Amino acid sequence: MKKVIVIKMGGVASDNLTKSFFEQVDQWQKEGKKVVIVHGGGHYISEMMQRLNVPVVVKDGLRVTTEETLKITQMVLIGQVQPMITTHFQQEGFSVVGLNASCGQIITGTFLDKNTLGSVGEVKQVDTELLEHLLETKHIPIIAPLGLTKTGEWLNINADHVACKVAEELQAEKLYLLTDVPGVKKENQWLKELSTNEIPQLKTAKIIKGGMLPKLESAVTAIKGGVKEVHITNQIQYDGTIIKSKEVFA
Repeated sequence: MKKVIVIKMGGVASDNLTKSFFEQVDQWQKEGKKVVIVHGGGHYISEMMQRLNVPVVVKDGLRVTTEETLKITQMVLIGQVQPMITTHFQQEGFSVVGLNASCGQIITGTFLDKNTLGSVGEVKQVDTELLEHLLETKHIPIIAPLGLTKTGEWLNINADHVACKVAEELQAEKLYLLTDVPGVKKENQWLKELSTNEIPQLKTAKIIKGGMLPKLESAVTAIKGGVKEVHITNQIQYDGTIIKSKEVFA
């Protein structure tokens, strides 16, 4: 699908919803672009777990999702974070639809490692027919990173991975992975551009580490899957670090 821009909101989602954010989305729509939002909610989930005295356990950057953790995750994402985002968009005059795994099984997935991680999943399929219908009718789909297995079991999925899979399936021209920094840093400089073949070298040299690693791995996967460019930035009105395939820069 042409002219699609996918935005993944990270961290504290409400921090992204500024006046300039909505002005940029409005400008894109005026240019005929179609916008899809994928939101996380890790900050809000951790906050709720602390309130309920449920321990937060993380392995390899993924939240171990017990049955109790999954219920809290569903409650926070579908009952708190998504309504907050959709309300903000509606107040700014946009037509939006909040989506989760139970909406026509929009995201189908499988368990990543049930014994170690519990109900953490990976995306296998996205219902693009539903998304394309919403985009053609000028709605902005706002997707929670929850999936269902083929047998109807709920999965907690990394929001970066969901956004990348959605961008791949829709053949998006741009994917924005919003984070709390303005891009990828190398030797105290924010990089304007990065080609996919440079990323393994930066990983080996440990220039890229921590929370930036899964973002860059997701970016490479998305570009290999047909997304034209991935932006890692803290605001959609700024390009941040643009990641493209080596061939584009050649």
